[in-house]
Amino acid sequence: MPEGHTLARIARDQTKMLCGQVVRVSSPQGRFPDAALIDGQVLQTVESYGKHLFYWWHNGLVGHVHLGLFGKYRVSVGQQVPEVQGQVRMRMSTERGTIDLAGPTDCSIGTADDRDAIIARLGPDPLRRGVKPELFVTRIQKSAQPIGALLLDQKMLAGVGNVYRAEALFVNGIHPSRPGRSCSTDELRALWLTISSMLKQGVKDNRIITIDRKEFPITNRRAQRGDNTYVYHRDICLRCGTAVQIVTLGGRACYFCPTCQPY
Repeated sequence: MPEGHTLARIARDQTKMLCGQVVRVSSPQGRFPDAALIDGQVLQTVESYGKHLFYWWHNGLVGHVHLGLFGKYRVSVGQQVPEVQGQVRMRMSTERGTIDLAGPTDCSIGTADDRDAIIARLGPDPLRRGVKPELFVTRIQKSAQPIGALLLDQKMLAGVGNVYRAEALFVNGIHPSRPGRSCSTDELRALWLTISSMLKQGVKDNRIITIDRKEFPITNRRAQRGDNTYVYHRDICLRCGTAVQIVTLGGRACYFCPTCQPY
């Protein structure tokens, strides 16, 4: 499932490509009949929040997309509309290009109130301007669940997935099995800042690179993910050389270094 930086980057790129224009919206697959409600409307903005995308249309309706595990976009630049490939749930076309959406967990049309209800169920998104860590800190410190599980709970923090979870905990020396309520306010504030910084860098790079480039210069821009992380998908800790261990938390494997992240 894409992490928050991917959705923020998608929102930014689609805003440039689609917004301020009349958009032709259809459902080649036929499973998005509400496409007719926004077909021919002007798209005002594309908003990301955590792992969710919201499309604000001129007629007041708001589209919602959650990619889930299998959702993906295919982008074609230019006026020529491409042939449909595979099962396309939603197609959006302008003179600048065509964007096809396939396999999302949710693709629906609602109102601003519906959008607000979705966000109300989520924790703070570190990529949003002006967001402070207080709510995140308070919620974590009330829970006896392992911090490694809590970071994947979107009610605690919106946008973090398996890679950023492992890497942010490593950078801050926090064992993923520690109960949330055992973490100090200073530790959680530092963790928030690390996650925020990593997500913002991910938006800029359009990929996940969590290592400090001053400490470990990146020489291969096409390297696999495990080559650009400290512990995630690694056998040996990049910093100390200890064998990386794995613990299952939140239903996902969490990588950690027992030396750099003592319990």
